[in-house]
Order: sequence, then structure tokens, then C-alpha cells
Amino acid sequence: MSELTLVEAVNDALHTELERDENVMVMGQDVGRAGGVFRATAGLRDRFGPDRCVDTPLAEAGILGTAVGLCMAGWRPVCEMQYDAFSYPALDQLITHVGRYRWRTGGKMSFPLTIRMPYGGGVRAPELHDDSPETYYVHTPGVKVAIPSTPADAKGLLAAAIRNPDPVVIFEPKLHYRTMRGDVPEGEHVVPLGEARVVREGNDVTFVAYGSMVPVAERAADELAGETSVEVLDIRTLKPLDEDALLASAAKTGRVVIVQEAPRTVGYAAELAAILAEKS
Repeated sequence: MSELTLVEAVNDALHTELERDENVMVMGQDVGRAGGVFRATAGLRDRFGPDRCVDTPLAEAGILGTAVGLCMAGWRPVCEMQYDAFSYPALDQLITHVGRYRWRTGGKMSFPLTIRMPYGGGVRAPELHDDSPETYYVHTPGVKVAIPSTPADAKGLLAAAIRNPDPVVIFEPKLHYRTMRGDVPEGEHVVPLGEARVVREGNDVTFVAYGSMVPVAERAADELAGETSVEVLDIRTLKPLDEDALLASAAKTGRVVIVQEAPRTVGYAAELAAILAEKS
């Protein structure tokens, strides 16, 4: 185990996966010479060369469109969107192409494409640097979505996304890029998509959260200690969702509080609440 910050764990995952598979490559704005605006891709260009760590123009639709072609040629591209709201120009490519091509080709072609981007507020950023757009992506057919809350999961979920045969979007809580540290397994480390994590056991109420809201839920549980026994469930993967873990925790405690950072209207928390209302 190594103690790493969250962004160091992302960098570790990229180094590990590029070393493991020669078809994995990274592309995005300033990912090469600069090592990324958050240094998530530091050292990749020096170690693997400019053909596998590619600096692109400031054109998100072009980045994703190029990645589609690279998938067709046998590559596994990892696209970095510099900030959450910068990704919106690429939604056309994602919705009309990336998520549909496996179906369009009758399953003959897979598109092992990973999109990773920092998301969320709390860093006093300008208007295009602090969105929580996960619901846009969860709504897109054919696309998987995961959000880590710890350095270990940041590495493990990214590795799982890169190895997955389908497109996966990874949102990374930039508030915790350098403010959170944790033990991270060395070498290859994979956290399967679609598996939630029970952060702490409890009996009276379940706090359900993901990403940067998991530490918030943990702090609230700490404040209630001695008064209320709180279970904290980190869903980790928004799609596919681990419904079994969600329903099991709700059945155990009988009460659920859902915590999200994104706008309330049509937020992902509403989907979780609907599942609980329909199936618990």
C-alpha cells in the first residue's frame, strides 16, 4: 500500500494501465507536456511517448470524435475533459455515436472508451468549472458512469473503466484531488463497476451518497454517533447501479437520506428515491 492523494491515485492508475496494455492511450488538452492542469497525467508523455499521451486542440467534440475512430482501430483511448462543463460540446458525439455504436453494429464492434473529468464545487471556481453533470451522462443509453470518493476507488474504478468493453465516464471530485489522502494498493488494482461500498455499518438510518458527498455523509454520521446508528453507503457506480446493496441497506435500517451535490431538479437522487419507493 502507498498513501496517495486522490489525483496521485488517478495518475498511478494511468501509469499502471498504459504499462499493462499497449493499446491504452491518453488524450486531451494539456495532458502531455504540461501533465494536465491538475497534474493527473504527469509523466505519461515522458514514459510512454507522444503517440500514447497526446496533446489535443481545445475542441472537446474533436477529442471524443477522434476517440471513436481510435476505438475502431483497436485502441483504448482515455479522454480527459479539462473541467466538467467543458465536456458539453462533446455530448453530441457521446449521445449520437459513442453510446449507440455497439447496437448499431449488432455487437460486432465494441467501444472501450473512457472519459474522465473533474467535477463539483467547493473550490471557488468560475462558472464553467464547478458543475455536477452526472445525470446528463447517466441518462445516455450505452454509457456507464462511476464517481470515486476515495483515492483507492479513484484508481480502481478508473482501471475498471479502461478495461471495460463499453464507454465509461468517470467523474473525479476535484475538491478532494489534494485534500484527501488514503491507502492505495500498488500495481494493478481494479474496483468492479456496479458494486456499492458500505463505508460504515449502522442500524437506524442509511445515508446514501457518492463522490464528494461521501465524506460529508461520514462527518454527519460522526456527529450523530451515540445518538443514532448511521449506515453510510457509497454507491460508487451510478450506472450500472448496485440496486441490491441500496435496497438491502434500506431494508436493514428502514430510513434513508440521499445526499447529492448536483441540482435537485431531476437529479440522480430522485432516481434513487424512485427505486426505493418502487422496490423497497
